[in-house]
Amino acid sequence: MHVLITGAAGMLGARLAAHLATRGQVAGQAITRMTLVDAVTPALPRGAPQGQAVACDIAAPGVAAQVVAGRPDVIFHLAAVVSGEAEVDFDKGYAVNFDATRALFDAVRAAAYRPRVVFASSIAVFGAPFPAVIGDDYFATPRTSYGTQKAMAELLLNDYSRRGFMDGVALRLPTICIRPGAPNRAASGFFSNILREPLVGLPAVLPVPDTVRHWFASPQSAVGFMDHAAGLDMAALGEWRVLNMPGLSATVADQIEALRRVAGQKAVDLIRPEPDAAIASIVAGWPSDFDTARARTLGFVAETRFDQIIEAHLRG
Repeated sequence: MHVLITGAAGMLGARLAAHLATRGQVAGQAITRMTLVDAVTPALPRGAPQGQAVACDIAAPGVAAQVVAGRPDVIFHLAAVVSGEAEVDFDKGYAVNFDATRALFDAVRAAAYRPRVVFASSIAVFGAPFPAVIGDDYFATPRTSYGTQKAMAELLLNDYSRRGFMDGVALRLPTICIRPGAPNRAASGFFSNILREPLVGLPAVLPVPDTVRHWFASPQSAVGFMDHAAGLDMAALGEWRVLNMPGLSATVADQIEALRRVAGQKAVDLIRPEPDAAIASIVAGWPSDFDTARARTLGFVAETRFDQIIEAHLRG
């Protein structure tokens, strides 16, 4: 089984590569080759089978064709510009989040074979107004460039799968928390920052009121979603190959209370409210709760308490 991961130098991509290398299999079959691709050279994880790590721009002419020339059996497409950066840099957002995705899908179509494609989409495809709890049949109404780019890619994946060019599934990921490493330019980054930094004794800025409610899952759950999707029976999906992933609905106050339970008041005292109207405006247009019965019926699982998300981060 040949596995290709785009965005493999990113947080989720690197975790997924390490997870698959450790397991040694995907979709019930042994992994014999692994190809990792990103804008910078990814690191091949310890224990990875025969493979290569490549730095390239998939949107550049001819590059996507080279990436799929080895006819990978499973393609995990995670390459993306995060929400805040996509909103600030319109051209870059569309180039990476949409143009590169279409180039990859077209390269698969031209190669004339039918791999499983697992696409990392986002709950950002939904924008206000929406119901308090979003069900699987609610339509996408993005209010950001990032959300629009993800929604467009979902439609491409669904149509290319319908036409038999690929066997695709799009996973609408919750906001991933707690993201390890340094803060990034994602508008949602503060959800991780207000936990990650205080846990190691560093201050953190909270740009929104603690009444803000959002939809979360851990990095470990996200990797599990993708691994599970690679072996999913697509007959159970029907004509619409897009799934809202399970998660946990919680307010910022819920996050802080979980931090207090796990790390004490000293950690909570390191959080400093500092309102940011731009971030608050973006977050206000995001959904906060989902009914994910369809995904759960198909075997996808995630955390049910925020303490579990913090504990997962502490375990690494």
